[in-house]
Amino acid sequence: MKNDITNVSFSEITELIHSARQRAYRAVNSELVTLYWQVGEYISGKIASAEWGEGVVDQLAQYLAETQPGLRGFTRPNLFRMRQLYETYVDDQKVSPLVTQLPWTHNLIILSRSKRAEEREFYLRMAIKERWSKRDMERQFKASLFERTILMPPKVSPVVRQMQPLAASVFKDAYSLEFLGLSETHDEADLHGALIRNLGRFLTELGRDFSYVGSEYPLQVGGQDFSLDLLFFHRGLNALVAIELKARRFEPEDLGKLNFYLEALDRDHRKAHENPASGILLCATKDEEVVEYALSRSLSPSMVAEYQLQMPDKKLLQAKLHEFYELLAPDEPEETP
Repeated sequence: MKNDITNVSFSEITELIHSARQRAYRAVNSELVTLYWQVGEYISGKIASAEWGEGVVDQLAQYLAETQPGLRGFTRPNLFRMRQLYETYVDDQKVSPLVTQLPWTHNLIILSRSKRAEEREFYLRMAIKERWSKRDMERQFKASLFERTILMPPKVSPVVRQMQPLAASVFKDAYSLEFLGLSETHDEADLHGALIRNLGRFLTELGRDFSYVGSEYPLQVGGQDFSLDLLFFHRGLNALVAIELKARRFEPEDLGKLNFYLEALDRDHRKAHENPASGILLCATKDEEVVEYALSRSLSPSMVAEYQLQMPDKKLLQAKLHEFYELLAPDEPEETP
């Protein structure tokens, strides 16, 4: 008994140390990016006022290397990146405070890969919210998360939108599962097993507020036993989230089975303080019109999404996004003769 208590105490102290280190790291990072912002502001002002030519930045980098031996991060390319950081965000009072909440490497990735102000803001906010690592952020750019979010919003039933106003920001229309390494001829057992083996990466793709509850989660109704493919809990929604897997095209009758599972969860497993459960039918493919018809009058708190085993064609999505923004742009007034 004494050993058990000691182990618990040790575990709690380890968690305290870990939390303190994380806070210290974030504080140091914030100060570093703030310094880079200030240096970028100084360089930008000098060049804008014609006091400096760009060649002076070379001299500055050399001067710092000679007078501050061991100082890292103040090379000529990095000094110009500091200037770029400042000039990109200085006039955006809503977004500029976000840059100090991310590491310098994250800011560089966003600056180099984002083509629009909306895209930069999207990735800044998502990286802060989801606490992406550098690898996670690079993967989300490769997976065209911004383009998919704008062009393919999640298809959720009216009941979900009414019960959970945050649902549109929690769920996705398509989930990138390229990390599973599955062949095109996989079945549902292959998909299920691969998701369990790669649960950490699947949780990252779902979103930070998802917590794993169980696989083949047992449900007993009457005298019969059933099992739900995957069960999660979402902290923001304060609700259980059931996921049923279909290694084929979505069919309208699939909703019936998921509805049955959600009813069982609400009656027999949901705690008093929790919201009603929601469900995701994760299918290999789906016809958007069929999904719309299936969900339009559905009383089910569920949605239909598809999974992708390969990264989407980023160039194609960017072209579609360009067309999308052009349609939103106001028409230019005609010139009067």
